[in-house]
Amino acid sequence: MSTPDPTSFLTMLPTLTSSTPEVPAVEVNATSCQQWEQVHHMLFHLGNLSLLLGLLIPTTLGLHMILLRLLLMTGCSLFIAWATLYRCNLDVMVWNVVFLVVNFMHLFFLLYKRRPIKIDRELRAVYKRMFEPLHVQEALFQRLTGQFCTIQTLKKGQAYAAEDKTSVDERLSILLKGKMKVSYRGHFLHNIYTNSFIDSPEFRSTEMHRGEKFQVTIVAEENCKFLCWSRERLTYFLESDTFLNEVFKYLIGKDITNKLYTLNDPTLSDKAVKKMDRQPSLCSQLSMMQMRNSMASTSDTDDVLNQILRGGSAGSSLHYINRTRQP
Repeated sequence: MSTPDPTSFLTMLPTLTSSTPEVPAVEVNATSCQQWEQVHHMLFHLGNLSLLLGLLIPTTLGLHMILLRLLLMTGCSLFIAWATLYRCNLDVMVWNVVFLVVNFMHLFFLLYKRRPIKIDRELRAVYKRMFEPLHVQEALFQRLTGQFCTIQTLKKGQAYAAEDKTSVDERLSILLKGKMKVSYRGHFLHNIYTNSFIDSPEFRSTEMHRGEKFQVTIVAEENCKFLCWSRERLTYFLESDTFLNEVFKYLIGKDITNKLYTLNDPTLSDKAVKKMDRQPSLCSQLSMMQMRNSMASTSDTDDVLNQILRGGSAGSSLHYINRTRQP
């Protein structure tokens, strides 16, 4: 068998190299703009200006998010018109349509959250008098009164609570209409008026001690209507909302203080009691609870009641109560 001549490969090499295609040399800065295009249409610039204004809105403005979404929608609309009428770019138009739809949905959600909340006519006075001054929003008040509370009525002479019989663990109520009388063993203590808690001292004094009974009798002196919460569900709800929990602590403390003043000065007129607006203090809250509870446990109850009904100060009443309880 004949062997190939090595010199034949050498003669073929130039032909192979010559048949290889030449790669054109890459020019330096081939991606740089050789010629700038003309300025885009005015719609393009107006769209960018709208986006810029939206980003410059201060966050401290109350309608910040609504104005931002409106300006973003305006910019997207201008970009759609520019891409459709002057550039004929389908991708630019589609992307801006997507942005427009997303911003419209967010705007609708923001407007829905700011819709006016319709509070029941019977609860409007309570909200205006007690909760609105503490910056409780209407939506939060509606959640508070719309889930686990009811509006109940009592006719004149009916009892809301009977001493040593009614449990204090079941409810917490605010009087919406009418007037109630609080008494102990037939002795008048004080009245309860509209827009005030009915059983705030019992609610506060039994937070750590459940299963106790009312130490007083509460009877409707007129046809009454009151807002009533389930105590267990209300407590659970307040634990999940720190702000509203603090609001209730303030309102209950203030209500206890007002009851303490009327207890120590039964000569106050109904109009004067309704206008009382004093700050609650811990000493006054404890005084009210101790007065109610001590009257049931002391052996000289009639003397205690006479001392309180004479209109003595909170300090002197407490001093007398504590003294009578000593052996």
